[in-house]
Amino acid sequence: MNLLSIVWDPSIGLELGPITIRYYSLMYIIGFAVGYYILKKIFENEQVDQSLLDPLLTYVVLGTLLGARLGHVFFYDWNSYYKNHLEEILLPIRKTAEGYKFTGFQGLASHGATIGIILALLLFWYKYLKGKYSFLWLLDRVTLTIPVGAALIRIGNLMNSEIIGKPTGTDSGFIFKQLGENFPRYPTQLYEAGAYFSLLFVLLYLYWKTDVKKYEGMIFGVFFVLLWLIRLFIEFYKEPQDQEDARLLADTGFNTGQWLSIPFILLGAGFVVYSVWRYKKIKN
Repeated sequence: MNLLSIVWDPSIGLELGPITIRYYSLMYIIGFAVGYYILKKIFENEQVDQSLLDPLLTYVVLGTLLGARLGHVFFYDWNSYYKNHLEEILLPIRKTAEGYKFTGFQGLASHGATIGIILALLLFWYKYLKGKYSFLWLLDRVTLTIPVGAALIRIGNLMNSEIIGKPTGTDSGFIFKQLGENFPRYPTQLYEAGAYFSLLFVLLYLYWKTDVKKYEGMIFGVFFVLLWLIRLFIEFYKEPQDQEDARLLADTGFNTGQWLSIPFILLGAGFVVYSVWRYKKIKN
């Protein structure tokens, strides 16, 4: 076996007696906890009411999970599965030959999570912050917490041997034993996680060490451009997620994730331009 290849065969989670906590679920919990800590420090720095943190976390958690689930259903598997299994959209079950089986939610999409978070933040802002802070102010600050969650989720995908990369064509890479394979693939989960952690440090540097936070919407715009550029590029090394995704890739050269990323990149660029225009207008 080549020294640069890794046979990947982890356990599915932490076994605590009769209970198994899946690594994927654990990554979500850690991501929300770290995000809460980052926001706490930001609120302390700007002397924002700390009692807002708990309801803000609730809104973000619900927006993330609902958005991610519905994003997967409608962006990836609606025609091939869910339009004929409506009861499984929001219930953690799967119909089998023996009847319904508890499976947990086996499909969450980052583009859907993004839309869900933004809508949840809009509701939170309207209820708690309207008249005190702008919605762009809120977007900029919550944005600083997102990359760590995105990175940890990709590590969870790696632990589940899912969202896999294409074969490397060499002796180097990850061999996913749980998939019954004996050839290396690109560890795209690690590529993406590393890129998101780097994005986290970039955004934190902009907030703490520069005056960019005065340009409301700028941090959010930079985040959107860089996040979805990362996704757009790394998708070239991933396997399509299903047959429809493979057909789209064959027909257009881009898969579903890449096509969904393009409008988000443009939206982020728009926020960057708008934040500069708005700041100059206020200064003048």
